[in-house]
Amino acid sequence: MQRLIETIYPPQCVMCEAHTDIDFALCGACWGETPFIHGLCCNGCGAPLPGEGDADGGILCDDCMVIARPWSRGRSVMVYKDKARKFVLALKRGDRTDLSCTAGPWLVRTVTPLMKPDSVVVPVPLHRFRLLRRKYNQAALLAQQVAKVSSIEIVPDALERLRQTAPLEGHTRDERFKALSGAISVNPKQAEAIKGRDIILVDDVMTSGATFAACTEALYAAGAHDVCVLALARVVKDA
Repeated sequence: MQRLIETIYPPQCVMCEAHTDIDFALCGACWGETPFIHGLCCNGCGAPLPGEGDADGGILCDDCMVIARPWSRGRSVMVYKDKARKFVLALKRGDRTDLSCTAGPWLVRTVTPLMKPDSVVVPVPLHRFRLLRRKYNQAALLAQQVAKVSSIEIVPDALERLRQTAPLEGHTRDERFKALSGAISVNPKQAEAIKGRDIILVDDVMTSGATFAACTEALYAAGAHDVCVLALARVVKDA
């Protein structure tokens, strides 16, 4: 039956519908046009860096050298441009929830060096009104895939937004941090699930880091032992 289904509906690229060998995959052309981050990257956010080596050496990008990062380490899968930007926007605003299945293995491969046996995956939250309009939280979908692929625990409602903030696209770094100050807290019902744990905090895009910072501060205030951040895509200057 499965072979019949595949004959009638063969696997297609999630971006261009070209034929692929497996479901939820990119074709060779789209893979080549997607700016995945490889090699040396920033230990604070995962942005690509010139030179050779790996992020475990503690090298930081310009942003992470001048902006205090409350989390310990960070990684990103792709640079937010070209095919990567198209992919993220389709997931975030185009109802392409299936793309989270594609991204899951990429995210796990990227974050594996930061994982510990007792790590807990936590998504960046949406305000309930925005969640009602969008019908899903793309960060939660990504976090669920990280937990599924890596077989670690997830606390999907660990964080909550106390107030709705305006979309931050186009805002300056300082405006982003000001808008998110005090806007995120740990869900009281999940405080015990967070206390003393190592957290992998997941979101779709990292720009200034303001959202990750607000979430991290809330997690530490609730007693988290360590927080690492994971973004599907990183906005990079002049990328």
